[in-house]
Amino acid sequence: MNGQRPPLRAVIADDQALVRTGFRMILAADGIEVAAEAADGAEAVAAVRRTRPDVVLMDIRMPEMDGIEATRRILGGDGPQEARVVILTTYDLDQYVYAALTAGASGFLLKDVTPEHLVSALRMVQSGDALLAPTITRRLIERFAVPDEPRTVAPHRDVSGLTPRELEVLRLLATGLSNAELADRLFLSPTTVKSHVGRILSKLDLRDRVQAVVFAYETGLIAPRGGHEHPSGFRIKK
Repeated sequence: MNGQRPPLRAVIADDQALVRTGFRMILAADGIEVAAEAADGAEAVAAVRRTRPDVVLMDIRMPEMDGIEATRRILGGDGPQEARVVILTTYDLDQYVYAALTAGASGFLLKDVTPEHLVSALRMVQSGDALLAPTITRRLIERFAVPDEPRTVAPHRDVSGLTPRELEVLRLLATGLSNAELADRLFLSPTTVKSHVGRILSKLDLRDRVQAVVFAYETGLIAPRGGHEHPSGFRIKK
């Protein structure tokens, strides 16, 4: 090993040229290649299919095709599955963020993100982690994942293949706990927790822990209200 970080290639999709230029400069300064830029969702889909980047910075509100539909198409069956989408939004609780996460996005960033945070976030997503802080998870779920909303997760997925411990981990993960917090709560090592999370994602055919959170709420494993109250302020269904 030579200690060098693996190369990272990104596509930037935003309808404002100035925003794209700013992000491009930040990424280039850290050695991240911007493979393409796009001014709308349709251009983003075409750019991803053409350049096959590692990460896509995707604005939600764009003309012609918005970022949610573009995310669905990029992460759909005919798209390059290795690409991960990070949503860009002006507001930390944009009404469309939850829809983007259910479409398969790996997290989101505010447009006023610092250069350091932007770069570290993209590298985090490239390594397979989900970009959604526990506190943001709680706020998103509290606002958007209400019991009477239509469920968008594939209905054929179930939890019968999970062990009791994996089911416990999934329920706690869905409350927004980080791996370190899960390890403390369950008296396990961080490595063991990471293994449990990995098996959960594999068994449920989920891309990352963001999708696991969405899955848990939309299948009724856990809900913002009703059921058994958890110390985080959420209620876990028995």
